[in-house]
Amino acid sequence: MNTRAPLNKTMSLNDEELDLYSARLRTLSGPAAVDAILDSTIHQDLFTVMDYLPSSFADVLFLDPPYNLTKTFNGTQFRGRSVDAYEQWLLTWFPQLLRTLKPTASVYICGDWRSSTSIHRVAEEFLKVHNRITWEREKGRGALANWKNCSEDIWFCTVSNTYTFNLDAVKLRRRVIAPYKKDGTPRDWEDSANGRFRLTHPSNIWTDLTVPFWSMPENTDHPTQKPEKLLAKIILAASMPGDVIFDPFLGSGTTSVVAKKLGRQYVGIEIDRYYACLAEKRLALAESNPAIQGYEDGVFLERNAKK
Repeated sequence: MNTRAPLNKTMSLNDEELDLYSARLRTLSGPAAVDAILDSTIHQDLFTVMDYLPSSFADVLFLDPPYNLTKTFNGTQFRGRSVDAYEQWLLTWFPQLLRTLKPTASVYICGDWRSSTSIHRVAEEFLKVHNRITWEREKGRGALANWKNCSEDIWFCTVSNTYTFNLDAVKLRRRVIAPYKKDGTPRDWEDSANGRFRLTHPSNIWTDLTVPFWSMPENTDHPTQKPEKLLAKIILAASMPGDVIFDPFLGSGTTSVVAKKLGRQYVGIEIDRYYACLAEKRLALAESNPAIQGYEDGVFLERNAKK
């Protein structure tokens, strides 16, 4: 294990923890009932266990597959390919996965500019596509002959026209720059000792997220880890307490962890043992610390906002 700087909060596992959390992982050897997989991390290849998963158990499917670029995940490499080839790769598994969804389920699919075209084509063939969310990563390498790449997409889809969308649960608290009063009373905003704020409707441009980094307790060494706040927005909007959130490319566990913190059930699949064990460690820590950075008292805060 690499030695961390004193203030580096990046979560890791020692050998003892790896053994401890490995014992909590599940594997499937045949068709499984819903109760057998709820609130668990399945340590297997999705393509091996796809046919073993029960039908119609998930209320929300969160998909964060390898993007269409060459990248290494703890020694395993995914190679970039053409738009058509990436689309064909999606078609080898995406339609089969939809069997796990309830008729009222929502589907959120992550991608970047290289993969978004393929994702849109495939999603539109099998689902009702409602929107494309673009979120600012606020990170990214500069380029000498190109625009800095610091955004990603999330396609919002549903199985049918009947689905959950909890608008009031995902409003954003913004500072009021030009406060307007009527008869001396704030109009649609709050004047408090902590500042002037208003709750605004959520849009499909998200600029309030912080990609996990070394000083954040939620950070791990997973190269494409999503912020807990991002998952909180999706889970709160698309589900009710007790609903089932399914992530078949779980990585280091963010989806399951946020589902647990928000009172939902979860199922995650992760092929890499180390990342799967990180997910279990984070789930254990969530029992005593349900906080989500940037989400307080039922309200989402602007990036770097202080109460």
